[in-house]
Amino acid sequence: MKIIFTGGVTGGHFYPIIAVVEAIQKISREKKILSPKMYFFAPSPYNQGLLYDHNIEFKRVTAGKMRTYFSLQNFTDIFKTIWGILNALYDVFNIYPDVVFCKGGYGSFPVVFAARILRIPVFVHESDSVAGKVNKWASKFADRIAISFKEAIASFPEAKVAYTGQPVLEEKLNPIADGANEFFGFDNSVPTIFIMGGSQGAEMINNAILDILPDLVENYQVIHQTGLTNLKVTEESAAAILLGNPNKDRYKTFGYMNNLEMMMAAGISSLVISRGGSSIFEIASWAKPSIIIPITNSSGNHQIKNAFAYASSGACSVLQEENLKPSIFIAEIKRILNNPEIAEKMKENAKNFFKPGAADTIARELLSIMFSHEKLE
Repeated sequence: MKIIFTGGVTGGHFYPIIAVVEAIQKISREKKILSPKMYFFAPSPYNQGLLYDHNIEFKRVTAGKMRTYFSLQNFTDIFKTIWGILNALYDVFNIYPDVVFCKGGYGSFPVVFAARILRIPVFVHESDSVAGKVNKWASKFADRIAISFKEAIASFPEAKVAYTGQPVLEEKLNPIADGANEFFGFDNSVPTIFIMGGSQGAEMINNAILDILPDLVENYQVIHQTGLTNLKVTEESAAAILLGNPNKDRYKTFGYMNNLEMMMAAGISSLVISRGGSSIFEIASWAKPSIIIPITNSSGNHQIKNAFAYASSGACSVLQEENLKPSIFIAEIKRILNNPEIAEKMKENAKNFFKPGAADTIARELLSIMFSHEKLE
C-alpha cells in the first residue's frame, strides 16, 4: 500500500498531514497491519526532521503560483507548472499510489493533475472556511472531500463532503499547567497572555504588542512568540520600552517554541492572541478565549473569512489590521480578561467548536480507500 500526501509550503498544510500520518501509523499498529509507504510531494520539505521521524519520503515538486493580479511571474510560472506536471507524472506513475491526499495550495496542483490523468483516487482536505483554487478544482473529480469549517461545504459538491474538523497533532492537544509558571518565571496569581506569531512571526502584531507593552505588564504576564527573524529587534525594543519598569520580568519572548514550551504556554494562558490560520483549531482544542487578528491580504482573504467563521461560534473576538490601534487593542484585551463571564463563555464556545478525532477519521477513510483500491487491482 502506498499513499502520496501533497500540499503547499505552509504549516497549515504540513502539520495536518503529519497528524493524519500519525493516525494511520497508530491504526496500523493497533490492527497489526502493514503501515503504507508514504510520500510527501511539495516544493519544499517544510520540516525535514518530522518527515524523517515519520518515515515519509520527500519528493520535490516544481509549481508556479496562480496569482489573481498582474505579474510577469505569472508567465514564467506557467513553465514552472508545466515542468512540475511532467515530473509529477513520472514520479507518481513510478510510485502508483493507492490514493493521493491533497491539502491544497499551488504546490499540490501538479501531483493532483497527475493523479487525475492516471485515474488514482484523490482525497481532498480543506482547512479554510472557503475553498482554495486547487481544492475547488480537485473537488470536481475527488473521491472524498473533508472540511474543517462547516462554512466550506458551500464550496464543494455536497454529496462528497464530510465535516471532519481539522487534524491536529496529538502532542498539541494537551496543555500543561503543572510547573509551567515556574518554567516561565511567572506568578500564578497574575493572568497570562500568550501571543502566537507562528514560525515566521507576525511583525504587525509584534509592533502592536510593543505599543501597549507597559500597560500589559502592569496587569498581566505575557508570553510572546515573535518568530525567529523578528526576535532580536523585538527583544531590543522591549528592553528599551521596559527599562526601569518594575514589571519587566512579566514579559518573555521566544523566537520559536517547541511543543513542550507551547503546551506550557497554552496551559497557563488566560487569553491567546493569534493570526487566522490553522492555529485557530489549536486554540479551540485548548478551550481558550482568543483575539484573532487575520492577515488582510491573505490569498482569497481566507484568514479574514476563517476568523469571522470562528467568531460566529462565540469563541473569539476579531480585530482586523486596520483597527489594530493601541487604545482599541488594550481595551479589547481588558474587556475579555476583566470580565469572567465573557471569558467563560468564550471557553465553552471554543470547546464546542473543536471537533476532535479528525486525524483518526481521515486516516480510517484513507485506509478504506487503499484497501478497496488493492482489491480492484
